[in-house]
Amino acid sequence: MSGDGHTGSPSASRSALEPWPDTVDWRPISRDLIWVELIRLGIGLAVALVVLGVAWALSGHWLLGAAVGVALLIGVWRAITIVRAVRAWGYAERDDDLLVRHGLLVRRLSIVPYSRMQFVDVSAGPLERAFDLATVQLHTAAAASDARVPGLRPAEASRLRDRLTALGEDRAEGL
Repeated sequence: MSGDGHTGSPSASRSALEPWPDTVDWRPISRDLIWVELIRLGIGLAVALVVLGVAWALSGHWLLGAAVGVALLIGVWRAITIVRAVRAWGYAERDDDLLVRHGLLVRRLSIVPYSRMQFVDVSAGPLERAFDLATVQLHTAAAASDARVPGLRPAEASRLRDRLTALGEDRAEGL
């Protein structure tokens, strides 16, 4: 064993660096969220390309042409990361709290105790509604601990909202 406390076991080092508990039954979000995010990206990229293209056509400056190329490269890179990022989202309901995971490069695990929840929102923008999706937003006393679960079917979002609200009320009464 080395002096840094590392046991040398690959599974020990992996579990220490892996933020997702293996003992939890993770529920994935809908893959349709990929299309919602790709459409959002496409709209933003189209606007940026039109602005850059018009500016390039009017000025003829090579730097604006390079900016068009960079915007296209960033768009392709972002499209690839959207697919992977949506697959990284998940949530798990436990006895006393809700776990929400997401992130690729920076992995984030939010643990929201039911007793700390103040209210739960369900929202769906126009694109989400077009793909029959909704987002559950959890609000707690600490704004930094708010969590959200996007990409849920409306029935699942309503079920989760009602369950979290009921569990939050039960746990708050016990305090």
